[in-house]
Amino acid sequence: MHYSNNILETIGNTPMVKINKVTSDIPALVLCKVETFNPGHSTKDRMALNMLETAEKEGKIKPGGTIIECTSGNTGMGLALAACVKGYKTIFTTSDKQSKEKLDLLRAMGSEVIVCPTNVTPEDPRSYYSVAERLSKEIPNSFWFNQYDNLANREAHYQSTGPEIWEQTDGKITHFVVGVGTGGTISGCAKYLKEKNPDIKIWGIDTYGSVFKKYHETGEFDEKEIYSYITEGIGEDILPKNVDFELIDRFEKVTDKDGAVMARRLAKEEGMLFGYSAGSAFCGVRQLKDHLKPDDVVVVLVHDHGSRYIGKIYNDDWMRDRGFLDTELKVSDLIARKSDKQFMTLNVNDPIQMALDQMKHNDISQMPIVNEKNEIVGSITESSVLNFLLSNAENKTDQPIKEIMGEAFPVVNEDLPYRQLTGFINKTIPAVIAKDKAGGLHILTQYDILQAV
Repeated sequence: MHYSNNILETIGNTPMVKINKVTSDIPALVLCKVETFNPGHSTKDRMALNMLETAEKEGKIKPGGTIIECTSGNTGMGLALAACVKGYKTIFTTSDKQSKEKLDLLRAMGSEVIVCPTNVTPEDPRSYYSVAERLSKEIPNSFWFNQYDNLANREAHYQSTGPEIWEQTDGKITHFVVGVGTGGTISGCAKYLKEKNPDIKIWGIDTYGSVFKKYHETGEFDEKEIYSYITEGIGEDILPKNVDFELIDRFEKVTDKDGAVMARRLAKEEGMLFGYSAGSAFCGVRQLKDHLKPDDVVVVLVHDHGSRYIGKIYNDDWMRDRGFLDTELKVSDLIARKSDKQFMTLNVNDPIQMALDQMKHNDISQMPIVNEKNEIVGSITESSVLNFLLSNAENKTDQPIKEIMGEAFPVVNEDLPYRQLTGFINKTIPAVIAKDKAGGLHILTQYDILQAV
């Protein structure tokens, strides 16, 4: 029989996969080290286990103790897996920009999660660094792993990830590309790979709002470089001890938008659902493609799985809210956003009182009018009803609607870009009727459009 004694024995030996469509115009062979095959679906499983086993050997944590760590989610998952197997409690601090999926997964593993504000300095007592450190001092038999400065982090990648990459490429790797956060992955792999071949180029992917690139190029820690960003897992407002800048040949910054859009491209074109930082890493390769030659072998390491970003980069609404989607909203998108999709009509011979009652009861301002054949032949609005009531002293609301109805609302198809609705809706036409592909009808008002955009 072939089986592992526990889930921790399945960490490592992840596959190497060629990238095809996204890199079709890049002359080099671009390979992907798919770390999502680790049991915690990220490369952080490797360093989490190594940090814990190192702490055990050094007596920094004893059986039944509490693991404390500040994490963007993935290191926490790796430590949570190890804690489940080894019998430790876990408390994780994280920032409020992390995806809900990451937090829910940590809680599902039995961990306590404390969410801290992002827009504070690392020294601020509210930061997720400071809270983790304080808890480690207050809770007996606990240890704060501090993945940023704990060198067992990069040692894990020197011992396992680097050798795997070298063997899988038969020593032909020329470029190693990865997003930089704590610095453990890039520094550990770089140390091993450059020992094998010092000509291998190490490219670190950074994000705007992070200090890495400027510090690497100038040696200056510029606080003006620090500002809030959306990309998760890479970039820092500190200089972790795990980042060995001497081993890194260059940093390349990628915008929040470009990283998110590229991650979605990888999913649609390569069938690979990766995390936010993977999109940034591949975008970085594309930005640097002019530095590559046909005989180069580029390995891009993917940190984590896209399932942790379903509510963010893989959610169209989230992307649109941040201006990350270049595709324009269509009428179909407006229909999808309507909370009430009921299509209500009145007959030409129904009394005006019925229209008044329906509008008041359903809190609507306009309705299509149909004839005996159920054909839309007109419309009625709250303005037309109000004008009738004000100009008709006898208020004969038993008269048929056809006496005061206006022209029928224009009909549009669901694939019409929403901006083209300006050609239909104006001061006298407050709504349109949208037809979906199944033939269903929906009324779209000015209010619906405003709510959607």
